[in-house]
Amino acid sequence: MKRRTFLTTTTMASAGLSAFLISGCSNVTKNEGSYVVAGGAEAFELEEETISSLREKLSSGKYTSEQLVQLYLNRIDAIDKNGLELHSIIEINSEAIAIAKAMDAEMKAGKSRGPLHGIPVVIKDNIDTADKMQTTAGSLALEGNFASKDAFVVGRLREAGAIIIGKTNLSEWANFRSTHSCSGWSSRGGQTKNPYILDHNPCGSSAGSAVAVAANLCVVAVGTETDGSVVCPSAVSGIVGIKPTIGLVSRSGIIPISHTQDTAGPMARTVKDAAILLGILAGIDSKDPVTNESKGKGRADYTKFLDTKALQGKRIGVERKPQGENQFMHTLQKKAIDLIKKQGATVIEIDYLDKINELGAAEFEVMQYEFKAGVNKYLAASNAKVKTLKEVIDFNIANEDKAMPYFKQETLISSNEKNGLDDKNYIEALNKSHFGSKKILDDVIKENQLDAICGLTMGPACSIDNIYGDRWGDVFLTTPAAASGYPHITVPCGKVYELPIGFSFFGTAYSEPELIGMAYAYEQASTKRIKPSFKKSFL
Repeated sequence: MKRRTFLTTTTMASAGLSAFLISGCSNVTKNEGSYVVAGGAEAFELEEETISSLREKLSSGKYTSEQLVQLYLNRIDAIDKNGLELHSIIEINSEAIAIAKAMDAEMKAGKSRGPLHGIPVVIKDNIDTADKMQTTAGSLALEGNFASKDAFVVGRLREAGAIIIGKTNLSEWANFRSTHSCSGWSSRGGQTKNPYILDHNPCGSSAGSAVAVAANLCVVAVGTETDGSVVCPSAVSGIVGIKPTIGLVSRSGIIPISHTQDTAGPMARTVKDAAILLGILAGIDSKDPVTNESKGKGRADYTKFLDTKALQGKRIGVERKPQGENQFMHTLQKKAIDLIKKQGATVIEIDYLDKINELGAAEFEVMQYEFKAGVNKYLAASNAKVKTLKEVIDFNIANEDKAMPYFKQETLISSNEKNGLDDKNYIEALNKSHFGSKKILDDVIKENQLDAICGLTMGPACSIDNIYGDRWGDVFLTTPAAASGYPHITVPCGKVYELPIGFSFFGTAYSEPELIGMAYAYEQASTKRIKPSFKKSFL
């Protein structure tokens, strides 16, 4: 989850979201208005590579998987751990080189597991891996939690030949710890920085995954979302992010917030790479019954829907009321809408966003109930030293200086005070938030015969400020698809104040093929992906 935009519609919206103060980088130099690592962060030989381009280089013998892994590990060491200190990677896989050698041996023997064979990826640190890496959700309370089994999505990656080179930092507990939390900060991993302007926020909770992709520390990454945690960090880091339909991708082996809204999703620099990764992640899992709903609806290969003409003849809905008050954002949206029209789409103004945002308090209520139930179940079966949410809370209190130096744990406490999932208040909130948002979207889409709804995703990124915290402004488009469980894809659409802005497409359940097609057509016509400049500050 990101900073929980639904809180803006409740009295909790007035609470500042505190942040971790970032010191200046001592080893950066000015270069044509940007700040880069001394020696040149922009000189990385694998910069802006794609899955397809790396596969070609592997097939031609230009590189081995072992060499690719080593190059990315060197890059991580140079600008993530040292250099710029992006703090996007929370842990390196010590077995990555050995796995790469095994993938090389298979390739040499003529075996190919598919497009991800031998390709380095990173995953979020709330996803179980049965290896030497921990799964902690960024929390010191979960240090030492070495999973006994891979999460379903991890198994899919391994079967596809992907090499997991590390886990990514995140907003602690996927940003469900405090009403004053800082996006991208965790007590275990520190503060992740926005790669475009280093003193700005990367959003969350999949901050590390987004920044790692944007900064070319990997090819693609896996994030998770409850409300905005894939699409928001993707948007403000200038990459593509897909939040799938709930049920398309299994959640088993992922530290939960809400079984109604949680999902893993791909993050990449191109729509094509995101589509490739989505096809790998999707699948039916007996340990996650909701995935049974995707039978006959999921696809093993979403790249077949990449079509530069996919916007032709489409009917696209856009919120009638302008998003926010910033004239530069308005100009950016107008340019995006004009491009969509130029590509053959018909744009229809609609009214829906205020109705969904009014359900924010109910959405938060649902999450608190489901978080308590889900986390207690996860911890009870885990190898963590804490076995209940109450024990997590007690650990944080006993280790307050390290675990809670900037903000506390109001959300953990309020969630722990909830009753079981048979409570009438939970059921009422679920009907209001989840089913209510679905009805609003279903009705507006049916009445206007829409193929998708679009608009600016988020942003621009706020500054990191540990006194007043996150201040995200009045432009966000994460909750409609999140609360309803519908798919959502964000694509780079330009910059405001030198910070990336994303453009969103979302629609009804299992409409990923159509959304991917439209997003690809927009991406290819706009070409707005811009490499990060690693500026030290906005000024």
